Amino acid sequence: MRLIVISGLSGSGKSVALRMLEDLDYYCVDNIPPGLLPEFISHTVRSNDAQYSLTAIGIDARNSAADIQRVPLQIAELKRSGVDCEVIYLRAETESLLKRYSETRRRHPLSRGGLGLAEAIAEEQRLLEPMAASADLVIDTTRTSVHDLRELIRQRVGVHTDGHMSILFESFAFKHGIPSDADFVFDARSLPNPFWEPGLADFTGLDQPVAEYLGKHAQVQNMINDLCNFLDRWIPEFVLTNRSYLTIAIGCTGGQHRSVYLVEQLVRHFRKKYPQVLARHQVVDKSR
Repeated sequence: MRLIVISGLSGSGKSVALRMLEDLDYYCVDNIPPGLLPEFISHTVRSNDAQYSLTAIGIDARNSAADIQRVPLQIAELKRSGVDCEVIYLRAETESLLKRYSETRRRHPLSRGGLGLAEAIAEEQRLLEPMAASADLVIDTTRTSVHDLRELIRQRVGVHTDGHMSILFESFAFKHGIPSDADFVFDARSLPNPFWEPGLADFTGLDQPVAEYLGKHAQVQNMINDLCNFLDRWIPEFVLTNRSYLTIAIGCTGGQHRSVYLVEQLVRHFRKKYPQVLARHQVVDKSR
């Protein structure tokens, strides 16, 4: 039996995530009142009915602050009782949420009593702080399309390997900002940059000419070796704490060459040791 709790900011993609889980044969219920959660769990997850063996629920800020604050305690109790339960929290930068609401002309659920959109988003962030703090996985959808989010949910949440942690290596561009959902962030900007080499600017770290260029530099291999040694030492510590998810981000200036190459090398190394290792390239994946 497995229970996924989806929460997060309005406009961050909660409905997309729930629909993806529904497509993966989860029994899904959106915005269940937290006060009904114990009865719902007894009727579904604890019933041993195969129909509810995979269950997902959405909880958002339309509930009272007191009810939301109780949810992490209820989830912790479920985990102690042996229920395979995870909280996935979706967020996005305020500027991105404002843009999404402007484009869709939707009304924010907390836009009431003269509260403007920016104020409603800030209030929602405050109300949902207990959910964000207790989340097993935080996903920042600021630069994630609907299709990217569906695939991310499918790979990280929907594909579940009992007892194994999902490890995501992702490349990013520092010029777009550091991913807020990363557990580790490493900087590859000190490495030789293929962008300035004749004929390499339009390639990516996935292409052989860039791989050959970076592979011949000792400092690139030194960084790969150091990262492998560091993560070989510390990933097992996260596994011992029963973490379900770990996100490791590597950035360079444009997110196209160095960070992409390093991510691919790390994925190749760690896939030999862990069954669920994923790669994601924030810049390159969008251009393909």
